Amino acid sequence: MNRNLIVILGPTAVGKTRFAVKLARRLDTEIISGDSMLVYRGFDIGTAKPVLSEREGVPHHLIDVLEPEEQFSAAEFQRMAEEAIHTVQAKGKIPILAGGTALYVKALLEGYSFCDTSASHEYRKKLETLAETQGADCLYTMLIQKDPVAAGRIHPRNVRRVIRALEVLEIGKEHISDKNFFEETGNLRYQTWVIGLMRDRKHLYERIDMRVCQMFEQGLEHEVKELLARGISRECPAMQGIGYKETAAWLDGECTIEDAIQSIQTTTRHFAKRQLTWYRRMPYIHWYDLESASEETLLDRAVSDMETYFGSREGREPYFHGKQDIEPAG
Repeated sequence: MNRNLIVILGPTAVGKTRFAVKLARRLDTEIISGDSMLVYRGFDIGTAKPVLSEREGVPHHLIDVLEPEEQFSAAEFQRMAEEAIHTVQAKGKIPILAGGTALYVKALLEGYSFCDTSASHEYRKKLETLAETQGADCLYTMLIQKDPVAAGRIHPRNVRRVIRALEVLEIGKEHISDKNFFEETGNLRYQTWVIGLMRDRKHLYERIDMRVCQMFEQGLEHEVKELLARGISRECPAMQGIGYKETAAWLDGECTIEDAIQSIQTTTRHFAKRQLTWYRRMPYIHWYDLESASEETLLDRAVSDMETYFGSREGREPYFHGKQDIEPAG
């Protein structure tokens, strides 16, 4: 069975969408979104969802598949992404998974086994109350005592994940820290070439600030107004995304537009920094500096690298022989 997969990662605003589309057109393949926000219908501008013209005719999967009120988790992403990957592979193509939600992509590639324990609202409420009255450190201390391995993987201030780890221990007698496929075997679940795109940190932050301003120019205010007018609550999962919660707060008079823009820019920069931290835990990423050469040169380099990698895995080369770049759409 064809198990080959290409993954494109990188911090937000680095240029993943354009690079993925150009590469997909060269290889005549399809793209699977690895972004946890692109699944929501109606959330377009604030998520930097690629419009049809930006997709240049390349089929995209896992975009606009959920309503804003629906929950989306790493486990659900893993299931849906696997289905999409197999669909593309069945056509004889190597799918490209592109996106910046590092936890989701890491879980898919490394084969996380998610706990089956259902949520216990009563137990969660008890822990939430404990965190409110005695502080988050209290819960984290409990986790250190019960599952030190899990505690080593979770930030002490990530109360939601600490509570989930304690919940699966108490209710399901499971350990959220159980080893995944990658830890056990040293291999990824697919034969994967993982491309990491990077830029100078200063330039990346400038691109982030510019993108936020462009979102408002493109109509982010109008998009959020329409979503709220449709009855979508500010508390629903999709509305918690960066850009949406700040814009909604401004529209409700809780801050100025200048404050909202600055908050989105700051939060997005912090998000990019967290993404880079996640990527350091993924030693199989092959990094390509977008500022070191032209886009065409880097695409050539990536194709050559993958040709060698996939060819050697299957005992033949060149792997991509005969595939031609397609003339730009339009």
